Amino acid sequence: MSSYLQIQPTAKEKFRAYLSLMRIDRPIGTLLLLWPTYWGLWLAAQGTPPFSLFLIFTVGTWLMRSAGCVINDYFDRDFDRQVARTQDRPLASGVLRGRDALVLFVLLCLLAAALLPFLHPLVAWLALIAVAISVAYPLFKRFTHLPQAFLGLAFSFGIPMAFAAVRGEIPALAWWLMAANAAWVIAYDTAYAMADRPDDLRAGIRSTAILFGRYDRLAIALLDMVMLAILAGIGWQQGLSWPYWFSLLGALAFFVYQQSLLDGDRERALRAFLHNNWIGLWIFWGLVASLPMHVS
Repeated sequence: MSSYLQIQPTAKEKFRAYLSLMRIDRPIGTLLLLWPTYWGLWLAAQGTPPFSLFLIFTVGTWLMRSAGCVINDYFDRDFDRQVARTQDRPLASGVLRGRDALVLFVLLCLLAAALLPFLHPLVAWLALIAVAISVAYPLFKRFTHLPQAFLGLAFSFGIPMAFAAVRGEIPALAWWLMAANAAWVIAYDTAYAMADRPDDLRAGIRSTAILFGRYDRLAIALLDMVMLAILAGIGWQQGLSWPYWFSLLGALAFFVYQQSLLDGDRERALRAFLHNNWIGLWIFWGLVASLPMHVS
């Protein structure tokens, strides 16, 4: 295990540590945030959204995901030292200090806030809620076995924000899409937590992987089916064409494959988690191909 007390890092080492703190080297979290946000943008616009909105939400999602990682590591720095996978993170290892993380978190939030004047005012109110959720999420694993449920809320908030930006309101469609995505997030983050379960038990960290226990694979399968059922209902209600339905079939095949990876091996559980990027992309392709393309 890395020692918390280290010699003073060089400027180059600190720069790399800041990038690592923001997970620049691990974009999977940003991608898993972007896909449902894109789903929301395309459904809200009933086709290709304005490029300006696409760009703003892409940049904003990256900034807020980075901010979420920073504040998560700030609160979890003591826990991270006890988990093999996270013990070398910048705060856990001592390369960066807690106040370094707080300054970076505020800076990232301010950069994201600079995008809000270009959006509908309703988005700004939703953004405040999103920041509050990002700050609160790391604390949930201390007193509940359902932090993944709270993460499902955090990773789905781009959907109502996308609808608010496009339409100036949040229709029922947005909440249904948010529910589908939340079920998916709980499923794939449970797989992620399965990889850390032995260390989490020793450190006293709570998770749905621990809560579900030997029924973890069944719970993940049920959550995946809930996601697909809601997305199927949305497709039927919106009158989406065959590419969308084909993408849902593809997602089902991907979920079956992921189940084969959840056999108790840590590395295979992480592979199952990472594989969800392809599901998000596949469903996005189905939506784009089923909706009209607007040229602005």
